[in-house]
Amino acid sequence: MGRAFEYRKAAKLKRWGHMAKTFTKLGKEIAIAVKAGGPEPENNPRLRAIIATAKRENMPKDNITRAIKNAMGKDTSDYKEVPYEGYGPHGIAIFVDTLTDNTTRTVADVRSVFNKFNGNLGTQGSLSFMFDHKCVFTFKQKEGVDMDDLILELIDFEVDDEFDTDEEEGEITIYGAPTSFGDIQKYLEENGFEITTAEFTRIPTDLKEVTPEQRETIDKMIEKLEEFDDVQNVYTNMKPE
Repeated sequence: MGRAFEYRKAAKLKRWGHMAKTFTKLGKEIAIAVKAGGPEPENNPRLRAIIATAKRENMPKDNITRAIKNAMGKDTSDYKEVPYEGYGPHGIAIFVDTLTDNTTRTVADVRSVFNKFNGNLGTQGSLSFMFDHKCVFTFKQKEGVDMDDLILELIDFEVDDEFDTDEEEGEITIYGAPTSFGDIQKYLEENGFEITTAEFTRIPTDLKEVTPEQRETIDKMIEKLEEFDDVQNVYTNMKPE
């Protein structure tokens, strides 16, 4: 298994939090997709991808339908994707992805947590060199498909040579450039691959060792950040257990 897969697997529960929180976050992503490309999944690739992820997370069909309808309403908030980045305790780099309709509120909330844990909230882009921003697609294995050939087919979309195989689930995970999300999705769909998850992630380029006591403090900081509804995902360069 590759570095990206191990990090993503270890971070999954921390990123998504509890089930109710997961549905709230997915609902916001559905709203952004609907606003950008309309409410019909067949005509909106990004919405199709999010619905696939929502089903993977066991989000009820009624919740998905409601989120799409709410996104079409006149009173729906205009969410913006805003990243925040800085250093937490023990020099650990922390990247916070948010979806917000009030940046003043969100930055105040995020800064309060950094301050509480003696961290330092930096300027946007200050930690971009420490995390690779990737789009991630997980899809069901297809009989007779050679992964080296598939990666070669996707080379124009800046898909990584490294891919991960989950034999237990019968799935493959590939990583590509965020700007190629739509092209990769289109290729997989047109070639009959069943996409089970499609998302964006940030993978640390260098993992930092911490003691059990340090990990406990950093985990508490992450939990505090994830209490805010505006926070979608929290990434660190802390080495997984």
